Amino acid sequence: MTYRAPGNPTAAALGAIDLALLVLFLLGIYTNYELRLTPTVPIPCTLSGIAGIALLWRRRDMIAPHHVAALMIVVVVYLAAVFSATDYGFLTKRVLGWVQLVYSLVLGYTLLLTVLLAGRGQLAALFLTLSAIIVIGCLLETYTGLRQVSDAVRQQIYSFGVYASDLRDEILYGMVRPKLFTSEPSSVTFAYTLFGFAWLVASRWRWKLPLYLALVGAGLVAMPGPTVLLMVVMLGPYYLLLAEKDARPDHDWIAHWAKAGVLSVLFVAVFAYLATTVYAERMSHIFSGQDPSFFYRVIGPALVAFDVIERYPWAGAGLTGEPFIANDVLNVFVGSAHYSSAWRFDKVAEVLTNYFWLHWIYLGLVWGILTLAAQAAWLRVLAPSDTLFAWVTWVVFGQASGAYVGPKTWTVLLLTLALAMKVRSEPAWWWRAQPVRRRSAPATGVWMPAPHQGASRP
Repeated sequence: MTYRAPGNPTAAALGAIDLALLVLFLLGIYTNYELRLTPTVPIPCTLSGIAGIALLWRRRDMIAPHHVAALMIVVVVYLAAVFSATDYGFLTKRVLGWVQLVYSLVLGYTLLLTVLLAGRGQLAALFLTLSAIIVIGCLLETYTGLRQVSDAVRQQIYSFGVYASDLRDEILYGMVRPKLFTSEPSSVTFAYTLFGFAWLVASRWRWKLPLYLALVGAGLVAMPGPTVLLMVVMLGPYYLLLAEKDARPDHDWIAHWAKAGVLSVLFVAVFAYLATTVYAERMSHIFSGQDPSFFYRVIGPALVAFDVIERYPWAGAGLTGEPFIANDVLNVFVGSAHYSSAWRFDKVAEVLTNYFWLHWIYLGLVWGILTLAAQAAWLRVLAPSDTLFAWVTWVVFGQASGAYVGPKTWTVLLLTLALAMKVRSEPAWWWRAQPVRRRSAPATGVWMPAPHQGASRP
């Protein structure tokens, strides 16, 4: 049976089963819960994996041979990078990282196929609902007894990495930040930022910017943390690279770039204002070298990446190769003026939480470029247009998340690409009240499933 979006007979929509599986997939990205086969072998984002397997089976008629061929090239290039890395004593761990990466890329591809079957209105409703649930849940955790329930659940389902820096939160933010059934506050803020931005892209509403800024404000109140400010940062790339394509088919490019440039400058100013007022205490700690979280997310990974490229330019440390460079990482940290010897950590992987810089740490300069080229070619096969928007989003969100081989990293890239493809295939200008001068629709270059492939499995 083929599902159609209400009010729009030309747009497909997900059925109840597919929608439930998509929600389960996103829940896995939100919680980041992983089932461990052994103490050292996890299944990243296990709930996403379960949902992804089911969705892959239901999308089997949409899987195109050229998509698979391009993905196989990516997989082979990464495998070659694994075998090119120094010291085969770490080969087993690197191969395990490669397996996890392949698993994550397949899940991302499955998500893309599923999102392409949904209508924009359906996607917008989904992401706005998820964002609202997170805000309400965080407020309830802060002001009601939900915190005790959340903490009890967290202690049971997370066997590692449970956040224990509530005192630091009270000093920096004046409150204990909500975790809302996740292992740490950053999981909440990252998911909220991603879902909120996904709503902005998916929504057809002409006046969605004020509501989006309201979501930013709600996030800053309910779950204080600098990750939420990425919602403001992403307004620039959105208006520069995608928004005008959503407005009308015959836009003036000069006017577009002028308007987008002015808006981008305005958004940067808003970001700077919020960073120096709402997070004044946090910024003070960052500039004085007293913020380990910022160092481990932004400064430290960048310094380590440059050091690894200098030492191992050919293939880096290898996928999940933190143990191989553990001593080098410590030396780099100690040599930085922003690092404090009072900070303690058990594993190097816990203090390199930036997947953009992990790409260069794991792969070095040569294989880092080759794998990016293979990835870019695959994305061009999936969507001839709008890959730049997806890559920019991927880089920006990488400043707030690690786990390079995990599904969360590649969900950002492929979800954004899928939403950009939806903008091209279902532009908002069809739905405006003002009359639009009819003209032949320009070729979009957007890949969409053939009519017989759009059927949703019962």
